[in-house]
Amino acid sequence: MSDARRITRRALLKGGVVLGAGLVVGFELPRRVGRAGAQGTKVFAPNQWLRIDADGLVTIVNSVPEMGQGTSTAMAMIVADELDADLARVRVEQAPADPARYANPVTGAQSYGGSRGIRDHLEMWRKAGAAAREMLKQAAAQEWGEPLESVETELGAVVHTPTGRRLSYGHLAEKAQQLPVPQNPTLKTPEQFRYIGKDVERLDIPAKVSGQAVFGLDVQVPGMLVATIQKCPVLGGTVRSFDASLAKAVRGVRDVVQVSSGVAVVADTFWAARKGRQALRVTWNEGPLAQLTSGQISREYAALARQPGQIARSEGDVAKTLAAAGRTLEAVYQVPYLHHATMEPMNCTAHVTVDACTVWAPTQNPGGSQAIAAKLTGLPIGQVSVHTMLLGGGFGRRGEVDFVIDAVETSKAVGAPVKVVWTREDDMQHGFYRPATYNVLRAALDERGLPSAWFHRIVGPGIVVQKGSAPPGTIDRTAVEGARNMPYDIPNLQVEWVNKDSGVPVGFWRSVGASQNAYVVEGFVDELAAAAGRDPVEYRQALLGKSPRLAGVLELAARQAAWGTPLPRGRARGVALAASYESYAAEVAEVSVAPDGAVRVHRVVCAIDCGFAVDPDQVRAQMEGAVVYGLTAALHGRITIERGRVVQSNFGDYPMLRIGEMPLVEVHILESGEKPGGIGQPGVPPLAPAVCNAIFALTGKRIRELPIARTALRA
Repeated sequence: MSDARRITRRALLKGGVVLGAGLVVGFELPRRVGRAGAQGTKVFAPNQWLRIDADGLVTIVNSVPEMGQGTSTAMAMIVADELDADLARVRVEQAPADPARYANPVTGAQSYGGSRGIRDHLEMWRKAGAAAREMLKQAAAQEWGEPLESVETELGAVVHTPTGRRLSYGHLAEKAQQLPVPQNPTLKTPEQFRYIGKDVERLDIPAKVSGQAVFGLDVQVPGMLVATIQKCPVLGGTVRSFDASLAKAVRGVRDVVQVSSGVAVVADTFWAARKGRQALRVTWNEGPLAQLTSGQISREYAALARQPGQIARSEGDVAKTLAAAGRTLEAVYQVPYLHHATMEPMNCTAHVTVDACTVWAPTQNPGGSQAIAAKLTGLPIGQVSVHTMLLGGGFGRRGEVDFVIDAVETSKAVGAPVKVVWTREDDMQHGFYRPATYNVLRAALDERGLPSAWFHRIVGPGIVVQKGSAPPGTIDRTAVEGARNMPYDIPNLQVEWVNKDSGVPVGFWRSVGASQNAYVVEGFVDELAAAAGRDPVEYRQALLGKSPRLAGVLELAARQAAWGTPLPRGRARGVALAASYESYAAEVAEVSVAPDGAVRVHRVVCAIDCGFAVDPDQVRAQMEGAVVYGLTAALHGRITIERGRVVQSNFGDYPMLRIGEMPLVEVHILESGEKPGGIGQPGVPPLAPAVCNAIFALTGKRIRELPIARTALRA
């Protein structure tokens, strides 16, 4: 082994590793006791979230993985505002895996999903900045011998108000470091904010535009090899035997080893590893899913839908009301399995030695990655380092640790640092898919046409039950999310869930249960409005007496979309709303349908109440991105299973929304003043039902199964 390969964990911690185009990622974080700077001046580091160097440069440590959602900018805005620092003098570092220091204060885990970046950390980050600001003021007051009340701060300096004297934060760093940390510092009031609530330029854009930003696929470490893994094409299948002779004959292939997910071909380059993999011969144990098909799953769902399920919510007497009703409606809605389709395929780099394991991963789950690496290597958790790289899309997929396992096992087997790279086909066919579900709905209408009873039975798998995070026999919260908490005021209501796990791996997909259940609920509500002969917006407003925030975004979206005014011939509007992740969203879609059944969405008007909007520009960006994601699923998304295999393999048969399909998107933020809600996910759930409801308004045809089929809409 060359000297370059014998890189130690100690060397990494001391000096960092050069990654990509000259960017040095270091791993040492400041301690509360301070540390010596270049000329012996101590750095001010009052907590794990920030430090100030002698020259006044502020470094903020971001614990939330940056996957394009803008958390690195938003966190910097929050801390800099309370610190009274110049945002232009702030840089952001990504926190290493260290749950004791960087766990989410709400969940207790260093794992991120569910739009938890801002809403779970806002108060903590504000206090971190405010505490540092108070300490700097105290340090200046002591140096001047003046009362604390006579000093104030302004953009990186403390000012003595009566005389105008100034001391920079850098000058005060050493003195401030010696002071006790305030536990309950005074926070700024909204009128004092310089950054929070304002549009600012994202801090990560320059590095991404210049190519200096380091994603998982960009990682380069000394002596690194590259591997690709042949996995069983049948879900859940395992290796029976393999012949590596032809693979090892490929130039550049260094080794072929079995890992838990398949057979890894390790080479000098990805191309050599892929060529070697093509020459590999593997015999598989295909396992119990070898004959599973999408058709079989659908038939089993339909049969189970005739049986009672576990009751997730029950109010009043639904059965009695339905039996006595003069008008009832019934419908069946179905949604398919969906893939995350992140633009950066799964990848991870690992280096396992006798006394250390270092992982570089584009992960949403740094803490879980560290824990699984420790388990696989048998090393104490303190000897496992995980460095979170930029993510080329997350959407919940990168909360899994399967790609981390691949890298750690491969590196351990070959005794060298290894980057494992999944092909697009690997990524598509070995994911954790949004569950497919089958939904039976029944409703009774009163004399006003409003629902007096609502029944919803969901058949499908549960994500947390499948993953073992909830006991079998319990109701999986993800399966009923968006259905159990449906917002409408209906006196008799019952929601049931029938757990049917066909063995297809399922996972958290952007907006999770709300993504499919809002489509089902909002589609059926629209059916009730049509049966009652009432306007869809007015009908919803009549049912939202207990949901004022949803009523607010519905009114805003309808007004901004000019609901009820004439449209060009051949177009119609549809509306839908949903509450998810403590935010409230409504969307109006303007749609046309071509004679061949092709659906074109021309305009989407979004209204969002996310409470306290820290970064309005990023709120708008997330809602726009949610429209892209939701519309891709509505028009194109479907994962199908044949003989236990995922049929789709690349963007040719699992297409993304094309630029020519993109509608005009308008986002309107309703400032409610409430605590912050999530923003990465709430824009997805209303999109599909708004589009499908517009199709009905235009054609009279209901879309009860996704993706939208052209054949059902042809003239």
